[in-house]
Amino acid sequence: MKQVLITGENSYIGTSLENWLMREPDKYKVDTFDMKDGSWKEKDFSGYDVVFHVAGIAHVSSDPKMEVLYYKVNRDLTIETAEKAKAEGVKQFVFMSSIIVYGESSSRERIIDRNTIPTPSNFYGNSKLQAEEGIKHLETDDFKIVVLRPPMIYGKGSKGNYPRLAKLAKKIPVFPDIDNKRSMLHIDNLCEFIKVIIDYEESGVFFPQNAEYVKTSELVKTIAEVHGKKIIMTRIFNPILKLMFGMEIVIKVFGNLVYEKSMSEYDEVNYRIRNFKESIELTESVD
Repeated sequence: MKQVLITGENSYIGTSLENWLMREPDKYKVDTFDMKDGSWKEKDFSGYDVVFHVAGIAHVSSDPKMEVLYYKVNRDLTIETAEKAKAEGVKQFVFMSSIIVYGESSSRERIIDRNTIPTPSNFYGNSKLQAEEGIKHLETDDFKIVVLRPPMIYGKGSKGNYPRLAKLAKKIPVFPDIDNKRSMLHIDNLCEFIKVIIDYEESGVFFPQNAEYVKTSELVKTIAEVHGKKIIMTRIFNPILKLMFGMEIVIKVFGNLVYEKSMSEYDEVNYRIRNFKESIELTESVD
């Protein structure tokens, strides 16, 4: 049985992984705890095989007053947690980084491959990258480190850009049909991937993503269809939107950012248990 400790109690990803692993209670024992105060330093890590470190600030902020906090939480806390895990005999440390270490999406096609050098464009991305760099020297044969750099994660109850688009999809009659490509990752595919790397006691940097790239207009159209609604896709607004690509909100919605597909393959197991259509149906389902 694998003993797993998840930092970031009540976080979306942490809670999702806990529920995912606990479907097999004979294989995994899972504990979670909060790291908002210093009490975690007194917790004994010695009984755990794996620490999944997801505690951190997940949203992107451009407020310069937040910069110190980002580095304190996303970088320093990660390094301290990894050092404690190693010192107390944990075998594997899994760190939740992000595709954001490669910078923002682009108005033109942007494909990240294994030779792409991380170039964060904000202190959120830079704090994640510095955390990666701060823990990699800790790795030994007895202390394996996994860094995950997922693209946009979505699923039922997720936060961020997806629920905003979903809200739009259920209200508006028309939507711009702009050709763009995004890598995305459904929460079930992420949780299955984490389970796999725990089972196989992996180490290294990984880039999990759905099998399909996503075009924003197709995403909105699919969400609307799940709710029995029809949206007209039109290119009439495209010239105006292309002139607005300097605006952050337009880049976030219609920008391009994908991983080259072979980067995300895992030879041992197919972790992509949800295809795109099924993932949207699950995300938009009503309990």
